[in-house]
Amino acid sequence: MVETLTEETARPASPRHEGLEPAPGPRQRPITVIEPTHGWRALDVAELWRYRELIYFLAWRDVKVRYKQTALGVAWALLQPLLAMAIFTVFFGGLARMPSDGLPYALFAYTGLLPWTYFANATTNASGSLVANSNLISKVYFPRLVIPLAGVAGGLVDLAIGFGMLVVLLVLFGVAPSANVVFLPLLVGLAVLSALSVGIWLSALDVQYRDVRYAIPFLIQVWLFATPVVYPASLVPEAYRPLYGLNPMAGVVEGFRWALLGHTAGPGPLLGVAVAVVLVLLVSGLFYFRRMERGFADVI
Repeated sequence: MVETLTEETARPASPRHEGLEPAPGPRQRPITVIEPTHGWRALDVAELWRYRELIYFLAWRDVKVRYKQTALGVAWALLQPLLAMAIFTVFFGGLARMPSDGLPYALFAYTGLLPWTYFANATTNASGSLVANSNLISKVYFPRLVIPLAGVAGGLVDLAIGFGMLVVLLVLFGVAPSANVVFLPLLVGLAVLSALSVGIWLSALDVQYRDVRYAIPFLIQVWLFATPVVYPASLVPEAYRPLYGLNPMAGVVEGFRWALLGHTAGPGPLLGVAVAVVLVLLVSGLFYFRRMERGFADVI
């Protein structure tokens, strides 16, 4: 909470002597008092909106630093999913004969890699963002939630570049987007919220326990094979579908394929479970982040 007081209101008034008028003093300057909030306000949207330019500049700074002094520049945003698509196509689509719901396996794999690559990069960036900006946190006041938000927002640039390559692949394979593509913005929003909910948890934990940064690469690697990127969700037995649906990215990836490629196996219940899980993760993550936020500057 930020309160602005004047010097006159900030100090107790002195008693006025009878018959004497106070001498005119110097021009009063405002005094800004920053106090911790009482109670829990998980998401102060008005305060975040006031700092929207800071979110933009932090996100754009991350994008520029990521590709600064690189020979290929933003082409790395295309190479990562393309190389993964090639490897998966050779080993899973060619050697293992993994089914792809009647679609060309390369297109099937790339459509799944598109939201997954965004989620993995955004989660990794957001999880270490507080520690990476420790100098900024300990010197300047602003809502700390701005930092993981910027880490998640910066990945949208790579996602947009990846969509451009997907259009090229659709033309090469002669596949037209289905009418379900109108739901794609909602699925992108769900992918953003998924990365944000996990990133908020991990960023707050990383301040307290630096082991988190070493566990994240292993977590992302295991999470990849728990998500239907290289295989269709239809391979998962019916008995394990409820448990499988607890992975929010399962519904997001299947939703992307349904919206872009229009194959018959839609996301179904997976998408509904994904929305519920993301909401639980987001609310609980905001609660934990808000609780630990007051001590960030001291611990970090």
